[in-house]
Amino acid sequence: MSLKFDIDTEPPTPELLEFARKELRETPEVREAAIKELRSLLKEATDLHYKDDDDFLLIFLRPCHFYPESAIKMMRRIAEFKKSYHNLLHNLMPEDEKRAFTEHNVVNVLPNRDQKGRRVLLVNCGSLWDPKQVSSEQLFRLFYLIHLIAQLEPATQINGAVVVMDFDGLSLKQVKALSPSFSMLLLTFIQEALPLRLKEVHIIKQPFIFNMVWTLFKPFIKEKLNKRLFFHGSDMRKIHQFIDANCLPANYGGNLPAMNYGGRDWYPCVFRHIDHINDWNRFGFTDDPELQKYFQKRKN
Repeated sequence: MSLKFDIDTEPPTPELLEFARKELRETPEVREAAIKELRSLLKEATDLHYKDDDDFLLIFLRPCHFYPESAIKMMRRIAEFKKSYHNLLHNLMPEDEKRAFTEHNVVNVLPNRDQKGRRVLLVNCGSLWDPKQVSSEQLFRLFYLIHLIAQLEPATQINGAVVVMDFDGLSLKQVKALSPSFSMLLLTFIQEALPLRLKEVHIIKQPFIFNMVWTLFKPFIKEKLNKRLFFHGSDMRKIHQFIDANCLPANYGGNLPAMNYGGRDWYPCVFRHIDHINDWNRFGFTDDPELQKYFQKRKN
């Protein structure tokens, strides 16, 4: 699998818009009205700072099925999350984690979509992950930066994304890194502050020791996410019931060639969209000291 990775920012096709109509209530009329109302709600929310152009507001409206009240609540939760984890996320840029991206294949994105048009994110939480080289906080920062790029794809906004967590070779050093604080961080993000349609999370190749990890994560998992979690062990035929074998590399029993690429190949894609990442770093609550500095610079 030597395909070059890039994202697709082209407008939705007629087929994709028809799917959005059925799944998300998206029609030209609903879309126009929802954008107008969300823009108004954002203007009223004087403690929040976000862009309000049409394409940007769609990032929040599509996962909320075009209910503006739900979208503004999501924007507020994202601001809360950024405030709570300020030290971890403040002014986070791709170059901050370039080594983790390019020298370690802990997190990968398939260059192709699955049979339902969804993006597939692969996370290696087993022996391929050395927490001494890439800490659990760095692992999250990689995931965070990737989600910022995925936001820009209309097809991903509509079809959603799937995460595959590979625990092959999991040992105590990885279990120790997957701490209660990391569990809370990751699950708070996924369940409260992720402006994407996360359709499924697949746990594969998990050994018996995985039960120690699951004990840490389970108390924080809400019903909605719990229904989208699937455990497959080493039987790849089980995951093929959700992700077609024709869409997976041989590493996962798929019909595509084995993966021979990694973060080094798709890191340039993340960097190409640096403007969006720069913007996102400034979004949130207006009382953020760094945001006030930004406003002051604009005045001057």
